[in-house]
Formats: sequence, structure tokens, C-alpha cells
Amino acid sequence: MSVTLDGAAGEGGGQILRSALSLSMITGIPFVIERIRARRKKPGLLRQHLTAVQAAQQVCGATVQGAELGSSRLRFEPGPVQGGEYRFAIGTAGSCTLVLQTVLPALWFAPEDSRITVSGGTHNPMAPPADYLIRSWLPLMRQLGVQTEIELISHGFYPAGGGEVRALVTPGRPQGRLQLLQRGVLQQVELEARVADVPLEVAQRELSALSQALTSLQQPLHCHSRQLPARFGAGNVLQVALCHEQITALFVTLGEKGVSSERVAERLAREVLAYQQGRGVVDEHLADQLILPMALAGGGAFVASVASEHLRTNMQVIEKFLPVTFELSPLAGDDTAVQVSVLT
Repeated sequence: MSVTLDGAAGEGGGQILRSALSLSMITGIPFVIERIRARRKKPGLLRQHLTAVQAAQQVCGATVQGAELGSSRLRFEPGPVQGGEYRFAIGTAGSCTLVLQTVLPALWFAPEDSRITVSGGTHNPMAPPADYLIRSWLPLMRQLGVQTEIELISHGFYPAGGGEVRALVTPGRPQGRLQLLQRGVLQQVELEARVADVPLEVAQRELSALSQALTSLQQPLHCHSRQLPARFGAGNVLQVALCHEQITALFVTLGEKGVSSERVAERLAREVLAYQQGRGVVDEHLADQLILPMALAGGGAFVASVASEHLRTNMQVIEKFLPVTFELSPLAGDDTAVQVSVLT
């Protein structure tokens, strides 16, 4: 049995490849993907996608054809997953977290512990930052019985990169069913701004503007600013953690040269308030990152704030490798109920 994938299907991005790599390693099913990232301005394998392929190849001793920069076609034939010590370097500001999320699910099924270090970008505009995995995604994985620790060793901002993330994995497949149907009471709101090679005043102005924009939350706002070592160029990250009883929703934006602190804060505040005013428990990005481990665990359900094309495309990939089905039920506004079920 082999799976053939169209890399231009649905949203047509790199997630099709990454999910296929994870699932192929776990199931032992080979795959061929054609027209990789065909809808992007720079189609084919970029550095971070190639690193994900090479990482997967090392983890399971796969036979691979087409693992080259710019390649639009890849064949991947997995071997058995092996734990151990792994280090992967992207060499650009490409996302460490996306490479990490490619190999972590497979290493849950390894026969021994693993230690993985990935260097590259930890905070860039087109991928979940390391904080997001640590604060939002990882606590839910623990509810599924996954024993994994993730540590942000050093920040790496776009375009320089140079950051590092480390994960420690104890084998154990996801078990149980997540039922994320209500957020529960909002218990705490945390605001944090970090800068590297940028005046700390910028972070403080962002926090001031963000605090004013979030007064409608009617919660004490715990604000923190931090100056980071400027190892690989300038960077600025601003984030809000909404700590509910059932979930911590993390919202992150990056400062940009020529964009005022107030504009950066306003942009993030709009995202936070839109989430808080809806019924969705799982935000748009986390929804996409939950369905693979939930499918591995055998099912579950959640209410997503948005059922994106990214999410729908990922569902289609998962259904090609696992005997699962997904059901989407529209609710008020953009909120959508998502049910993951095992086929019988």
C-alpha cells in the first residue's frame, strides 16, 4: 500500500508534507507527494521543508527520492522509528517548531527515549512560535498521556534565525479523548513583550497600548517586559495568554521595522477580543495542530473559533493514512464543532 498526495490540494502549503511525513513514519505506509507547495510564491521544498524531510528520514531510516531544495516531488518509504539523540539545523529563519512537530508524533511510538534539538527560527510570521507549543499545545498533549517536554533555549527572529528549541520525549502513544467544548472561567490574563537589539521602551509602549485595548476583558492584566540577548539581530514578540479553566489560548504577534508599538498592540488586541467574544475553545491555529494527535488517540471533539482551509486540508491528509473521519458542524459566527471519530 502506498499513498499519493497532491501538494497543491486545499490550501496547498507545507502542512500536507509535514503531516504525511509524521503519519508515514507512524503507520509504515510509504507516500508520494507531487506539486509540493505549488500555490506558494516559491513552490517546492524550501529549507525548513527539506529539514523536516531529512529529520524524518533520520528518525526512521527512510528511503527518500526528491529531497532537494526546490523539489516539487518526493517519495518517502519509512523504516522503523528509532529514538535517540537528534540535532537538526535549518540554517535559516525557517521554523524550528514545524520541524519539531513533524518528528514528535513519530517519536511517541519509538522504543526508547529521544532528545531533539532544532536550530533556526523560533519566532517568525508564518509558523507557531515556540511559546505557542509550550503554553497551548503541550498541556493538551499531556491530557492525552503524552510525556514530552519542550524548552526554548534561545530566540531566533526572522529573518536572521539563530534560535534553538529542545524537546525530550518519553515513548507512549496518545490515549483518551479530548473534549474541548467549553473554555471555562477566564482565570488570568498575561501580557508579555520581549525585545532583542530593540530599546526596552518599545516593549513597554506595546504593553501600555495593549492594556488599554483589553480593558473590556474585566480582568487584572499581568504585564511583563524582557530584554533578550541580541545574538542574531533585532526582534520583538508581543503575546497574550488567556488562561481559562480548560485551555490556555495564546496569541502572538511580531513587531516590524517601521510599525509603531501602538499598531502592533492594536493588531494583537483585535485578535484576542475576536476570540474572547466568540464561543470557540480552540483557536484557528491550534485546531490544525490538534487533529493529528486526536486521531492517533482514537477520537475526541472541540469547538474551533475558525474552521480554516488549512484545517480541512490536514483532515484530508490524515484520512488517507488512518481509519478516522472528521465531522464539521457550523455554530454561530465562525465557530465550528469538530468531531474526530474512528471508523468501525
